[in-house]
Amino acid sequence: MKLTEEQRELRSALRSLLARHEGAAAWGPLTEQIGVAGLAVPEEYGGAGCGAREVNVVMEELGRELSPVPFLGSAVLATQALLASGDGAAGARLLPRLAAGEVVGALAWAERDSWDPAAIRAEAVPSSGGVWRLTGGKEYVLDGVEAGVLLVAARTDAGISLFEVVADGPGTRRAAVVTMDTTRALARVELDGSEGRLVGTEGDGGRVLAHVLDLACAALAAEQVGAAERCLEMTVAYAKERVQFGRPIGSFQAVKHRLADAYVLVESARSAALGAAFAADAGAPDLARHTAVAKSVCSEAFTAVAGETIQLHGGIGITWEHDAHRYFKRAHGAGMLFGSSAHHRRRLAAGLGLTAA
Repeated sequence: MKLTEEQRELRSALRSLLARHEGAAAWGPLTEQIGVAGLAVPEEYGGAGCGAREVNVVMEELGRELSPVPFLGSAVLATQALLASGDGAAGARLLPRLAAGEVVGALAWAERDSWDPAAIRAEAVPSSGGVWRLTGGKEYVLDGVEAGVLLVAARTDAGISLFEVVADGPGTRRAAVVTMDTTRALARVELDGSEGRLVGTEGDGGRVLAHVLDLACAALAAEQVGAAERCLEMTVAYAKERVQFGRPIGSFQAVKHRLADAYVLVESARSAALGAAFAADAGAPDLARHTAVAKSVCSEAFTAVAGETIQLHGGIGITWEHDAHRYFKRAHGAGMLFGSSAHHRRRLAAGLGLTAA
């Protein structure tokens, strides 16, 4: 599984741009010069019509820089939820603006520390004129505060359904959540009779969310690979420079072995992430297996490599001025986002019939 020439060129362009634009300021150039917001949006809606492998490339590069731009929340979660809903009218109305980066989208989905649709307790009841009223609370909403397009999963009499909610309308409150990883913008959304419009078919939200979860795990796995690779690069460079007992610490066999083990973890994680991306593009019937493997393997690899970065940098690895702590925090936060490694191993086992679902 190798990148095509076009995908390698995309990676090069992204790396060059992110070297010139730091932090949230990179979102404008990323959308205007490279078109990342519309990368996976069909051409009929103003996008590039690319797939999960191109998303993989973008997420790896964003992971390397721990970029806080809203690509995952908007270009993956919100965009893919709209596409999976099959609602052509909603797509025609919302996707062109999302693809152009004119507005940020957010998918309010998780409740009670879970991304399982079965955990959803938010409710939607029909009002008049096609309007629904939503009540409940949502956690871990990526880019939820800045979102102009807010999609919310809630229960109706027909089951889990997806709604477009007026982001700043009456009854909707959005608050940023203080997180250990300050490079990941999360919010809590409270709904108290908020006005919403049904997206897709009533009762079809569970299917939509299951598909979005798979794509989200594939994308996040790629981000974890990029961040882990950057951790390894920083640590190798430091091991060549740091002198102890008259020689670089990288010359000691114990350090060499630890760096070699970290390299194996990074490359194994890359294979898992690419496998999930290829499966997504192929429409593989066992996509959930690939994404469960990718999320579990990449979460554990990133956590281990980030821990080695702290250890092998010695005293400076735990100082506020060094980047090591930022990657360590991202590793732990990303490890829990969309479910822990243990959760996805259970999901994989259940899919293989090895245990009860």
